[in-house]
Amino acid sequence: MGRPPLEVADLIRVAGHRFIERSRKWLTWQHLKVLTAIEHCRTAALGGHIDQCSRCGERAISYNSCRNRHCPKCQGNARERWLEARRQELLPTRYVHVVFTLPHLVAPLALQNKKIIYDLLFRASAETLIEVARDPKHLGAEIGFFSVLHTWNQKLEHHPHVHCVVAAGGLSPDHTSWISPRFAFFLPVRVLGAVFRGKFVAGLRHAFAHGRLGFHGQLRAVAHPKLFRDWLRQLYRQDWVVYSKRPFGGPEHALRYLGGYTHRVAISNHRLVTFADDKVTFRWRDSAHNNKRRLMTLSVGEFLRRLLLHVLPKAFVRIRNFGFLANRRRAALLPLCFHFLRATAAELHLPKESSSADHDPALWTCPRCGGPMILIERLTPGQVLLRSPPLRTAFAV
Repeated sequence: MGRPPLEVADLIRVAGHRFIERSRKWLTWQHLKVLTAIEHCRTAALGGHIDQCSRCGERAISYNSCRNRHCPKCQGNARERWLEARRQELLPTRYVHVVFTLPHLVAPLALQNKKIIYDLLFRASAETLIEVARDPKHLGAEIGFFSVLHTWNQKLEHHPHVHCVVAAGGLSPDHTSWISPRFAFFLPVRVLGAVFRGKFVAGLRHAFAHGRLGFHGQLRAVAHPKLFRDWLRQLYRQDWVVYSKRPFGGPEHALRYLGGYTHRVAISNHRLVTFADDKVTFRWRDSAHNNKRRLMTLSVGEFLRRLLLHVLPKAFVRIRNFGFLANRRRAALLPLCFHFLRATAAELHLPKESSSADHDPALWTCPRCGGPMILIERLTPGQVLLRSPPLRTAFAV
């Protein structure tokens, strides 16, 4: 896929300064860091490097990436390295995609308490899957899965939810066999929703009792204990949405499937359509009408505001492993899973473990002969400044 004609970085270069001046009351240093990183990504401001093809000698100068996890241009290589590492952990069985979504009533509180609420979302959803799967009425097994946090919907609005990719089956409680699901739907979503709601609300109640939640703006009144209890009761008046797809494919299919979720950002550059008269138009999928593609137009200030809603807390881990894939248990339990499924890494032709550095050269191939490009020299911003292309000024498509 070629370079899109319009990028988020273009919007920041043109309108970022005005947006920052108007929004200083709520912008944090982290917001400013994200805007600056996206603006400077793959420009002379970050320096560059010279690569040479190991096969034909072709040379190319490239600008450095910002490597910020919120940047639309920096996730491709990170995703490939992550998927390569996960390849050795994929079991020869089908996989299930389960999504846990917070109700709209919780979203404002989550926005003001990102780390606490997002951590609770991970913990409550994981404990729900593990508890329901362990129940003999449903599966009676110890499952393994990883979860990925997304905080947006197609319109860039705040919509916290986690995507869980679960092996369809699990280890028996005594770790002596592999148990496959008895039903086509793997685990009942109504049961998952009810258990998830109970665990999440209990976690909110505990956080409030220990003074860990902050209440600002219109939520300030909820800080009173009686009003907070009334607010919690409203959460029980609606069903909590848990979505589960039917089990799909094997390990290779799962690997390709995961690529669309693990390192996604709020909006990709390829969804942007036009930028004119301080208005941004982008594509979005309307899930309520069979995923029909539609266009949405926002002022550039509103677009950037929505984009910054999804900046994660510093050092927050947005991909987490649970069950027999948990970091402390994986080494002991994953070989058992392969053994009981009568498959080994060798039989699956899985590659041996290697460092990410071994794969870096293959991430970019020579445009002339297809050979691997190898780094031969690093350049400072001053050395590459004169080679920088002029900024584009026309954005209409």
